[in-house]
Amino acid sequence: MARLGIAGLFLVTVVITGIAGYHFLEGYTWLHALYMTILTISTVGSCEVRPLSPIGMIFTIALLIGGLGVVLYTAVTVTTKVVEGEFQQFFGRKRMEKRIDALADHYLVCGCGRIGEVICRELASKPVPFVVIEREEERIRKVEEAGYLLLRGDATDEKVLLAAGAMKAKGLFATLPVDADNVFVTLTAKELNPSIFVVARAETERSERTLAHAGADKVISPYAMGGHRMAQAALRPAVVDIIELATHYHSLELQLEEIVVPPGSPCEGVTLRDSGLRQEPGVIMVAIKRASGGMIFNPSADEKIEAGDRLVALGEVARLRGLERRVESTSSR
Repeated sequence: MARLGIAGLFLVTVVITGIAGYHFLEGYTWLHALYMTILTISTVGSCEVRPLSPIGMIFTIALLIGGLGVVLYTAVTVTTKVVEGEFQQFFGRKRMEKRIDALADHYLVCGCGRIGEVICRELASKPVPFVVIEREEERIRKVEEAGYLLLRGDATDEKVLLAAGAMKAKGLFATLPVDADNVFVTLTAKELNPSIFVVARAETERSERTLAHAGADKVISPYAMGGHRMAQAALRPAVVDIIELATHYHSLELQLEEIVVPPGSPCEGVTLRDSGLRQEPGVIMVAIKRASGGMIFNPSADEKIEAGDRLVALGEVARLRGLERRVESTSSR
């Protein structure tokens, strides 16, 4: 930008010098002086306003040489900026595509509006790998400023979903502003990858049913959820405070975490008592969600842990991370 500013300053200086020179040396009017200056700098070579004096001829030669140099310098500077920008964008896209191609078990965020932004912050705080698919320039700038992986395009386009790694992705958030688009994204994603977990946004109850039929694993209505949360904030403020404290990504004191028990975990096939998880200081075992879909709240110490179970625990962040490492570490037994 500094070189471009200097080039512009040189060009303006040459024009002003030419106008002043023709006006004071040749007695031209300001308009005629501007006319002669533009003709000289642009090398058009049209007829003069009137014959020039020897001094005017010398001035015109100097103006022609200086002006031509400045014009060429400006043209080269502008061209360099354009070419550099195109190369940067090209290679930047290539680097981004390589990073996206290398992902597996990641998440796709289709649409980065107000809801999409919150989802991205939550995913980044975990952190888990994810790709944002967006086509609106203003939102694209925000995504780039945040440093998230970005794929420019329409999430309803099958080719775009494939480029984002939908066939290898673990989950997808359909947060486009139009329900019909979210239905289409859900159908396409499920066709490409039947095992992908789809969470879709819905504006109306009718859309909730349509999205569920399309294959969405979870359908969220922001307005219904927001209204419910506002009512609960008045009726059960202490409960809402605990939930917000445990689920907000800014919380450093307490979090509600879900830990998947992988095959080969040292906790597989043993009870909560024998695993020692229930005795973990600073952690409360809230529930166990079975791989079959059943949920056991406040599980007893004799409840057996199986591979594929999801342990829902409440506690301090550092304690939960230690619990997660214990559950997910493989055993040699």
